Amino acid sequence: MFTTGVLTASGLLKYNIIWVCAFLTLAALLGNITGYWFGRKTGPLLYKKNDSKFFRQQHLNAAKEFFSKHGGLASAGALFFPILRTFAPIVAGMVKMNFTRFVVFAFTGSLVWVTGFVLTGYFIASIPALKKYISYIVILIIVMVTIPVIIGIIKKLNKGVGG
Repeated sequence: MFTTGVLTASGLLKYNIIWVCAFLTLAALLGNITGYWFGRKTGPLLYKKNDSKFFRQQHLNAAKEFFSKHGGLASAGALFFPILRTFAPIVAGMVKMNFTRFVVFAFTGSLVWVTGFVLTGYFIASIPALKKYISYIVILIIVMVTIPVIIGIIKKLNKGVGG
C-alpha cells in the first residue's frame, strides 16, 4: 500500500490518488468478503472435525466467543497485521458473525488501512527532501512490518520445542 502511494506520487502510476485509494479499498473489502464466505461454507465441516495435532475444537469455540465480543473491531483491526489479515475474515465466517456487521467493519477497516498506508507513501514521496531516501524508507517499513511476524514465529517454534 505504501509503495503504491510512492509510485503514484512519483508518476510511475498515472492514476489519481483518490481513485487508487477507492479501488484498493474495494479490493480489500472484496477480499474480506471472500474470506468470510469461505469460512461460512467450511465452518460446519470444522465443527464436525475431531481434535488433531493441528486442530482443536476448543480453539474454534474460543474464536467464536472472541468474535461474539470483539468481532467488529477484530475484523477492522486485523487488516493492520499481516497474518491476521488473511484469517480473521475466515474465522468471522466460520463463527457466523452477522454479515452486515462484518461488512460495515471490514469496509471501515479497509478504508482506514488503505488510505492510511497509500496516502502516507504518497505524501512522503511528495516531499522533495525525502525523494532521494524513499527506497530506504520503503525498506524500513517492510522491516518494521516483518519483524513482529518473525518474532511471533520464533516464539511459537520455541514454545513447541520446549513444551
